[in-house]
Amino acid sequence: MMDLFLEAVDVWLFRDGRPFDAGSDHRARSLFPPYPTVIQGALRSHHLVVQGVNLNDRQAVEAAVGTADDVRNLRLRGPFLVRREGDRVARYLPQPADAVTVDRPQCTLRPASRPRAPDDGVLTGAPTPLLLGLDDEAGKGEEGLWLREADLHRYLQGETVAGAPAKALFQRESRFGIGLDRRRHTAAEGALYEAEFIRPCPGVGLLVEVEGYDSWPRSGVLRIGGEGRAAWFEQVAAPPWPAPPDPLPERFTLYFATPAYFTDGWRPQGGWGQFFLGHVELVAAAVGRYESVGGFDLAEGKHKPARRYVPAGSVYYFRATGEARLRPELVQGAVTEHGAALGFGQVLIGEW
Repeated sequence: MMDLFLEAVDVWLFRDGRPFDAGSDHRARSLFPPYPTVIQGALRSHHLVVQGVNLNDRQAVEAAVGTADDVRNLRLRGPFLVRREGDRVARYLPQPADAVTVDRPQCTLRPASRPRAPDDGVLTGAPTPLLLGLDDEAGKGEEGLWLREADLHRYLQGETVAGAPAKALFQRESRFGIGLDRRRHTAAEGALYEAEFIRPCPGVGLLVEVEGYDSWPRSGVLRIGGEGRAAWFEQVAAPPWPAPPDPLPERFTLYFATPAYFTDGWRPQGGWGQFFLGHVELVAAAVGRYESVGGFDLAEGKHKPARRYVPAGSVYYFRATGEARLRPELVQGAVTEHGAALGFGQVLIGEW
């Protein structure tokens, strides 16, 4: 296993799932951090380079990295936004969806008040028995805050903590271009477009835990994201991802550090028993707007089906009856019905 720290050589472009054509009303907006699907594509492509595989030999390619639907023994955790702190790196995770602003200038947050039942005589169509009261301006703003991992653990225990604004970690840069008429080798009429790039601040990059690719050099350069932008990679010593408490607290929260997919939109159609041993009940949830995750299958020359994911930062409140724990057979302890091997569905456990 290796922990890879990725730094931008210049800027990165990680497009969201919206359609984009030069001359349309849409601009190419970047997501940061990118989805795990972007990272797995970059790492599998570079693994072919490391192994010296002939890219025109499809059988050799599949033997080395698998297919679009089968990643073989590859296991990823992340990507996570990180910043160098001396000879270490510290993860920064997205603002929880249940956060309430305490002091906006100081960027301090606390969890919402405990979920409670609606007042007598109040009828709701809520799908959970309890409701969260976000009594302040929670989660507002174009860019949410980012919490250092140690501070997020304190937050999940109910403490007030300070976050970092996005601009302290990365900048967004818009660049304009014009589409080309390839037949005439001239600028195409009415094909002006705008693309948004990400420029991480010095010492800031992405961390991904990789299992299954053991022959990589200690450092090097690979291509990643739109336009094949360069990333300097380096194997680092990163703190291990925290193991869940065993058993789980009687009342616990599930914080999603990476997006998760469920067949019933924001929850699993077959119930939570596929992820937990013992009896647990979902009593409340703070869920952000869904994110569409798709991609392109180069081997088949077609788009992959897009799925709607619960975004990172979402928080689910559970109540356990008796002893409960995460199922030990879950791939990387992930709570997701798709993409566990690639890094989706990574969670942290809190108590309420």
